[in-house]
Amino acid sequence: MAKRRALIFGISGQDGAYLAQWLLKKGYQVDGTSRDAATADFGRLKSLGLGAQVRLHSVVLSDFRSVHEVLKATRPQEAYNLSGQSSVGLSFSQPMETFESITLGGLNILEALRLIKGRTRFYNASSGDCFGDTGGKKADESAAFRPHSPYGVAKAAAFWAVANYRQAYGLHASSGLLFNHESPLRPERFVTRKVVAAAARIARGSREKLALGDLSIRRDWGWAPDYVQAMWAMLQRPRGGDYVIATGRNHSLQEFVAAAFACFGLDWRAHVKIDRRFFRPDEIRSNCGNAGKARRDLGWKAALDMSGVVERMAEAERLA
Repeated sequence: MAKRRALIFGISGQDGAYLAQWLLKKGYQVDGTSRDAATADFGRLKSLGLGAQVRLHSVVLSDFRSVHEVLKATRPQEAYNLSGQSSVGLSFSQPMETFESITLGGLNILEALRLIKGRTRFYNASSGDCFGDTGGKKADESAAFRPHSPYGVAKAAAFWAVANYRQAYGLHASSGLLFNHESPLRPERFVTRKVVAAAARIARGSREKLALGDLSIRRDWGWAPDYVQAMWAMLQRPRGGDYVIATGRNHSLQEFVAAAFACFGLDWRAHVKIDRRFFRPDEIRSNCGNAGKARRDLGWKAALDMSGVVERMAEAERLA
């Protein structure tokens, strides 16, 4: 039998690399896109030993023709949209680019799939940031969207585009409302990797002080390799749908920092300073997700909570 074929838009990122790894283990032929596949580094794919196992294509997500052509050429059974600007903090300084890359890119894929009229099943990477501040509650699929950043606004708009194409045109289209999920493949502009990498350097003798923003914010942190398995599981369902993917527990950034430094035998209070430059113009104080629907429909449950994530990331820094 011919291999199932999957196309990953945004394969060069953290989730794209781990999803490619998961699909290859499942026996898929995996294609991926980047703006310029000839010059892109694809360092995360290479770090997982996947560089030679994936077919790469140059695609500009904001250009409909580019998207349409790669979908016609590959004819995948499954397409995953993990592309777009992925930093909440950066979205405040680049709101237009964030909105265009997330919303227009997703809409171009949906419209191309509608016109091709194939049977491609589509996954869209949405975000727990759509819900904004959930306070002491755990957001499920019925919770209202109240985003606090340009990133969250863009993800919410893309979410509703997917829902509309599913309802109006019958596409097998799903959105994953993924809460924060981390790994050693995060770049250091993300606070989790920034913290663990700094702790590792200090343990090796660096005399730096780690500058951070508000340590009281609370997030639902999970393990990225777990979360890509949920993406795949959504596309194995008879019909598309929307799913919250989360651990169901949240922790303060201070707890994350303390756990990271403790992994290296350090007291974080001796090595961290607060810098107002890292406070955001509009901040989610606390969010947390309820993945009960994913557990029931997909058989999915987070394998690691925050402490497990920190330990895995710290171990990767030791081996680097």
